[in-house]
Amino acid sequence: MSKIIFVMTGVDYWTLADGTKHPTGFWAEEAVGPFEVFKEAGYDVVVATPGGVVPTVDEGSLSADANGGEENAAKVKGALDAITELRNPIALGDVNLDDYVAVFYPGGHGPMEDLAVDHTSGELLIAARDSGKPLAIVCHGPAAMLAATAEDGTNAFSGYRVAAFTNAEESQAGLADKASWLLEDRLTEAGIQVQIGDPWASNVVTDRSLVTGQNPASSRPLAAEVVARLA
Repeated sequence: MSKIIFVMTGVDYWTLADGTKHPTGFWAEEAVGPFEVFKEAGYDVVVATPGGVVPTVDEGSLSADANGGEENAAKVKGALDAITELRNPIALGDVNLDDYVAVFYPGGHGPMEDLAVDHTSGELLIAARDSGKPLAIVCHGPAAMLAATAEDGTNAFSGYRVAAFTNAEESQAGLADKASWLLEDRLTEAGIQVQIGDPWASNVVTDRSLVTGQNPASSRPLAAEVVARLA
């Protein structure tokens, strides 16, 4: 059966501007939604993290507020617990792109801490871009693109149009004033063209083989676009 690789953060914190460590990890819906879409379409999922550590869910992403009520929060928690692949990740350095038909990066603030500066992840992103295989990245996941450096020192995705978690959304989430940097700003500085949609509404942007989503609401539509491309 064809496989899709999930590249996920390996940390459970995000260092803020004052040096404190904000508890985080990956965002539940951004893993659960695409996982369910891909599995329903007949694909197997393999999880990879830096060092092969078991990824940590951001507890805030399991709250009723983040999921539109207690009932849906319970569904997300149950679905997350059922993803056994999350408990058996491989090391990011062991990923062979030839083994997978697509690459997916979920978000959460964790990628801002580790994947944004992870050379191995950056090389995988460039290889995925060059392969033409669907490369899907959602919410804070595009932070990983900052580590994709071309041979001339520029960002390998400079000139690409993307969706990513916006400054407005970070402000509304209450963390913009505490952050040492903001994703929208850093991507723009790297020459990546951030296409801003309405806060918290689905916004999926495609550019060549790259498919990106702005926020948790974009995760399932993004996964559906990947499935359509694979078909």
